[in-house]
Amino acid sequence: MQRNSLESIFKKGVNAVDPENAVLRYVRREENVLYAGEKHYDLNSFKRILLIGAGKGTAPMAKAIENILGDYLTEGLIVVKYGYGMPLNKTNIMEAGHPIPDESGLKAAEKIIKKIEGFTEDDLIICALSGGGSALLPAPWSTINLNQKQETTRLLLECGATINEINAVRKHLSLSKGGGLAKVSYPATLLSLILSDVVGDRLDIIASGPTVADENTYSDCIDIIDRYNLVKKLPKTIVEHFERGAKGGIPETPKPGNKIFSKTQNIIVGNNRSALLAAKEEAVSLGYNTIIISSQVEGEAKEAGKFLAAIGKEIFKSNLPITPPACILAGGETTVTIKGNGRGGRNQELALSFAIAIDGWEKISFISAGTDGTDGPTDAAGAIVDGTTCRKALNKNLNPYKFLDNNDSNSFFKSLGNLFITGPTRTNVMDIMCVIVET
Repeated sequence: MQRNSLESIFKKGVNAVDPENAVLRYVRREENVLYAGEKHYDLNSFKRILLIGAGKGTAPMAKAIENILGDYLTEGLIVVKYGYGMPLNKTNIMEAGHPIPDESGLKAAEKIIKKIEGFTEDDLIICALSGGGSALLPAPWSTINLNQKQETTRLLLECGATINEINAVRKHLSLSKGGGLAKVSYPATLLSLILSDVVGDRLDIIASGPTVADENTYSDCIDIIDRYNLVKKLPKTIVEHFERGAKGGIPETPKPGNKIFSKTQNIIVGNNRSALLAAKEEAVSLGYNTIIISSQVEGEAKEAGKFLAAIGKEIFKSNLPITPPACILAGGETTVTIKGNGRGGRNQELALSFAIAIDGWEKISFISAGTDGTDGPTDAAGAIVDGTTCRKALNKNLNPYKFLDNNDSNSFFKSLGNLFITGPTRTNVMDIMCVIVET
């Protein structure tokens, strides 16, 4: 097994999307002028400058912003996942639950909204957003309670809905998402710095787009819950909320062209593609012929595992699309439709499926792991496997097929010592998948 190479390639990709450095690549200050992307701001023209944010990678983003602004920053308030905080000078950090929102997230969202409600055209708000922001910034409509939102999130995660579908629903249950923060902050100037964790880098999907116009509708939400047969499973209040909205009884989320976005700038400072390009550099330096096949892998994790395994086997058998020693890189975010009662995450399930597909192919190794350092409700980022993994499992009376059917990949890999554990990385640009084929 090429474990050292796989870990080295993965870590190089993660280091490339360090949130602090990502912000510094796009934002700088020269005396009283702040340069952000293609725009610049005269800091002396603002009475107050506030930093807000939500997400797993928001703390190091806030650190960069503090260092850039110095004394120009009035104060800051951000919310991160438990364990993802770090010491900051002017910014208060609150920690909350992810992927299921909790009371701490609710309190954080309320405080952030209250902070920006009184801001005027003389003020500047800088918003740092990264993956996880949707769960960490829950601000449900007054007719919806946190328990109902938690149950809705849980059911959407379990049914295999895509992140785009999950966030479309979240936006229509929240006062902060789907342009909600932009609406509250107007007429203040709003600069949003975003670390992308969604396929295609859609601004309206990342953290459920709190500073971006929303093209989804209540009718879309009804279609989504119909598609996954959730109408009878969801809390009745949630379904009624969507139905009222579709009939015009509840205001829609702010749409493109709304004046509240006229003073908003959104910049993506890092994404999965950036991580894959850095991972490729590392793989090449280690002597592998390397290609990136996609940064937009979606669908069922176990199906993606079979597909990536098929590529590895094709390389070994026919030297196509490249010759060994080879490295195939991919990124994205798969889903898991939960049918069993085991414990795992999308990366571990993908790796288990891959292991089954390459059983006996000893020249093939693989890693699939989340760049945020967590995979589902586990302490692992993912798992590392090769063509001997299933044989070793059977020798321990572990049936890989049964573990896959029970969605119990974490227990399977823990028994074998194949879990890949990084701890919190404080970044999040989806997942990295790496196939190595030796000669």
